[in-house]
Amino acid sequence: MDLSASLSLIAPEILLSVSGLVLLLVAGWAGDKASRWISLAACAILAACFALTAPAVCGGAMGAGADAFGGLFVADAFAGFAKLMIYAAAGAVLLIAPPYFEQYRLMRAEFPVLVLFAVLGMNVMVSATDLMTLYIGLELNSLSSYVLASFLKTDNRSSEAGLKYFVLGALASGILLFGVSLVYGFTGTTSFAGIRGALDGHMAMGALFGITFVLAGLAFKISAVPFHMWTPDVYEGAPTPVTTFFASAPKVAAIALSARVALDAFGPQADAWRQIVVFASLASIVVGAVGAIGQSNIKRLLAYSSINNVGFILIGLAAATPEGASAMLVYLAIYVAMTVGSFVAVLMLRTEGGTHTEQIADLSGLSRTRPLLALCLAIQMFSLAGIPPLFGFWGKFVVFQAAVRADLVPLAFLGIAGSVIGAFYYIKIVKVMYFDEPADVAWKDGGKAHWALLAISTAAVSPLGYLLTIWLGSLADKAAAALFLAA
Repeated sequence: MDLSASLSLIAPEILLSVSGLVLLLVAGWAGDKASRWISLAACAILAACFALTAPAVCGGAMGAGADAFGGLFVADAFAGFAKLMIYAAAGAVLLIAPPYFEQYRLMRAEFPVLVLFAVLGMNVMVSATDLMTLYIGLELNSLSSYVLASFLKTDNRSSEAGLKYFVLGALASGILLFGVSLVYGFTGTTSFAGIRGALDGHMAMGALFGITFVLAGLAFKISAVPFHMWTPDVYEGAPTPVTTFFASAPKVAAIALSARVALDAFGPQADAWRQIVVFASLASIVVGAVGAIGQSNIKRLLAYSSINNVGFILIGLAAATPEGASAMLVYLAIYVAMTVGSFVAVLMLRTEGGTHTEQIADLSGLSRTRPLLALCLAIQMFSLAGIPPLFGFWGKFVVFQAAVRADLVPLAFLGIAGSVIGAFYYIKIVKVMYFDEPADVAWKDGGKAHWALLAISTAAVSPLGYLLTIWLGSLADKAAAALFLAA
């Protein structure tokens, strides 16, 4: 493929790169007083990227026509599906972030620029078809994320979150690089296609260790057990809009990257890595469910919830089939809507003095003081628990169905049992809001952007979401087919 064709395939990435640099210059020239306008411009850029990516997803782009730069990058339907979710989540964060930071007088013009560069890194991650491209995208996203985590510099918790994320992220990058070195040493290539060809048949012990270390490094990025230890502390300490970002967009990118690495590069040796994925899946479901039970901070509770949800998503990966990959994408789309809705509701928990509260005890009797907000948050919690007829149930149903059809019935059974355990802490929040005596807290109403996002996400996870099942399933099937084209 010639250079012009490759450049046309990376049009969204070029737009993000150029726009990010231009907005950085604007931020340096105009200062923080232009932060809102820069945020709106960043939202417009993400919308343009969404429009540029959507045709590849709807058209089921795959094969040689989607490869760019000699197989280093691919703009297929699978990558496009993940990018659409990333753009949507990042755009939502840019809308809700300014009011939060302005109350602390810490809204900086660099915030939307950092988000754009993080999205650029995520785009490269989900489109990577070479271990070198993978690492470049992952580090670009990580470097932006470290700064975002510590963005609220007057808050010691935020500084601590950024430091913890940086130190543990550096450790995970080292583990990943060690695995990449082993894979390269025993296969002689960093290309996913080359690795797949080298592993098609006998696999050396060193290559198996390489696969293990690569998956361990990626497990940190998706906060899967046993590499989840950073998640509760970082989610609690980071500013809430940043936590919303971490729980949605980077999670999508890391899971999509893990799926491409496992199913594309390591596809011929699915029996070797499936054991690792099954362990991470079950451990994440159990640890996420049990760890959330005793939490008093709602952000920490949602952190354990994200770990729990990663466990369910990995059930689809363990199936190692097109249906399993499709189920993962469907679950991810629903998960992004639930996550954004839940954190927007948390952001709207402001007292009359403007202080944000994160304590579950402060939600007592919320149904009597803020009935509409309590209803929306209850719908989000029931959907996260997978209780029908809310749309969160459908996400769990499709991954369990894929596991059963891949003859992983025990895994599906254990996943269902774990789902029942996890429902406890979601229902606890609903109980506090509807059955406890009202807390002595005077609430301040949320902004229009918050209400709009909360209404959209609540409608999406309500029974109305089932109207999207055929359309969403069709797009996910096309995306999964692109991932399995070379198999």
